[in-house]
Amino acid sequence: MYYTYIIKSSKTDKLYIGQTQDLEKRLIRHNTGQNKSIKDKGPWEVIYSKGFETRSDAIIYELKLKNIKNKIYLLNNLDKI
Repeated sequence: MYYTYIIKSSKTDKLYIGQTQDLEKRLIRHNTGQNKSIKDKGPWEVIYSKGFETRSDAIIYELKLKNIKNKIYLLNNLDKI
């Protein structure tokens, strides 16, 4: 199973959208500073995830979410996207 996920920083209120095969391990990597782009911006918490059978489907959904620039619209319409 592959996952597209949204995590939120409790420090900066920023969102990060990504995809992974192991969501728990990925969250640990985010929170221990192993991801350069969001290092020192955590702690992070998962606020949304969706499972997919293939990695390509997870990537397509990740890109679709990343193209939505309005954070409020994104969070309020996840069930419709």
